[in-house]
Amino acid sequence: MTNTKPVALVTGSASGIGKHAALRLAAGGYDVAINYSRSAARAEETVAELVALGSDSVAFAADVSDDAAVRAMVQGVIDRYGRLDVLVNNAGTTTEVGPDDLDGVQADDWDRVFAVNVRGLFQVTRACEKHLRESHGSIVNVASIVGLRPSAQPHAYAASKAAVVSLNRTLSRTLGPEVRVNAVAPGWIAGEWMERTLGDKYDSLMERRAKQTPLERNVTLDDVAESIFALATSHPFVTGDIVVIDGGFTATT
Repeated sequence: MTNTKPVALVTGSASGIGKHAALRLAAGGYDVAINYSRSAARAEETVAELVALGSDSVAFAADVSDDAAVRAMVQGVIDRYGRLDVLVNNAGTTTEVGPDDLDGVQADDWDRVFAVNVRGLFQVTRACEKHLRESHGSIVNVASIVGLRPSAQPHAYAASKAAVVSLNRTLSRTLGPEVRVNAVAPGWIAGEWMERTLGDKYDSLMERRAKQTPLERNVTLDDVAESIFALATSHPFVTGDIVVIDGGFTATT
């Protein structure tokens, strides 16, 4: 069957940015397929929230670093909906090794971050290419401010997000003119990700960052989701671009 409603696939969407992007797409009239690797319970909770918004939603378990699993997931989306209009590449991981501990970086951890954040993004995009070309759809990649400028993030994560920035540009050329490819680069997002990153300094550092930001607060998950939705569904002549979501912090410091 082919849906009359547009369809979106959001990777890494059991929680965090991915979940909020999925909810925004559902609120905007999309049927949304979500993806998770390990968080089955959270994924089912998210599906329930999406259904409550009127979306025909389903969760697919797939590690985006596994190409066979990715292809099976995308085929599952097409079997269910018959179309794909929007892809949000959000799935990502990091390490717990701080940026000052070079000796603490293990090769396996580095490779895992790149396998998910970079190769995974490429593999999902490749599997979706045909369907997005048919729908003249769009892709939004989730990068990070650390892919554009130094920050207190693990080296593997920062380097992987710089690679996402590069892939975003090259894929926009490869997939045009049928498919638009853009990215968001969030700053410090209030919540559990930065709590893990900053540890005991979370409250003080987030307060300081807010004071240094022209809009005088930190980024929220809803801020990021709104920008993802806008890039995915409007701006018809914008591709290869990266929207920084940090309240003006990067532009003024």
